[in-house]
Amino acid sequence: MTTNHGPAHQPSPVDPEALPFVAPCRRLDYAAPLRWLRAGWRDLRRAPRQSLTYGLFLVALSWISALLAWQVGGWILLLALLSGFVFLAPILALGLYSISCQLEAGLRPRLGYCLREGWRNLGNEMLFGLVLLILFLLWARAGSAVHIFFPLEQGRDWHNLLLFLGIGSAVGAIFAFLVFSASAFSLPMMLHLRVDAITAVLTSVNAVLRNRGPMLVWATLIIVLLALGTATAFLGLAVVMPLLGHATWHAYRDTIVVDGWPRNPLAHEAGEERAQGEGK
Repeated sequence: MTTNHGPAHQPSPVDPEALPFVAPCRRLDYAAPLRWLRAGWRDLRRAPRQSLTYGLFLVALSWISALLAWQVGGWILLLALLSGFVFLAPILALGLYSISCQLEAGLRPRLGYCLREGWRNLGNEMLFGLVLLILFLLWARAGSAVHIFFPLEQGRDWHNLLLFLGIGSAVGAIFAFLVFSASAFSLPMMLHLRVDAITAVLTSVNAVLRNRGPMLVWATLIIVLLALGTATAFLGLAVVMPLLGHATWHAYRDTIVVDGWPRNPLAHEAGEERAQGEGK
């Protein structure tokens, strides 16, 4: 199975009523996540300026957020912010999906395209962001509840500390699974195709559930790389986030079958622009 999909072409018009409720998915093997990372690294090397500019912006955003969290709530709020990064990372990487989409179409990537595509899909992105925000707030509330039942400030009771970490991790894992299933392929799909947020999320959940083993490997790689990025005072995110963003685009293209689904106009325009350039 390959992640080289060629330029984006507009398919023949399809009756929306003839399309399935969710886009079908391919069956993945356990080596697929490593292929996605290799393809993501190729995209990063093909567009280093755009990718690293985006990555450095995310580093600066992480520094500002961490500073505010530390000043407002100390290490507890900072730890919650770091743990909750998984809820925000899919949306933060939207511009990186656009860069990979442009590369696939044979274009030289431009950050202006990222802004145009983000604006074009603003409604779906806001709906998806609202869902993530609600999950994030529920997760934060659940974390606060666990902290109330296990007040660590009363003393260094290692038994309570381990119990607190165990229950907190279990609660966080449930919310992380929900977010990962909903966002694994949905945002690249909304960028690429003319679909609503509900169809994209259900397609993503369906693909994750049908490929539980490979997607568990993929989720583990994401966690490890994000942990390495944050452990370097967020500096590593300048490379890690572009790598994961590009790899996520290839994960979507490798997993979701989009034949017959209408493409977004910008993806079609990108293909036409490339064709016109080749004809000159």
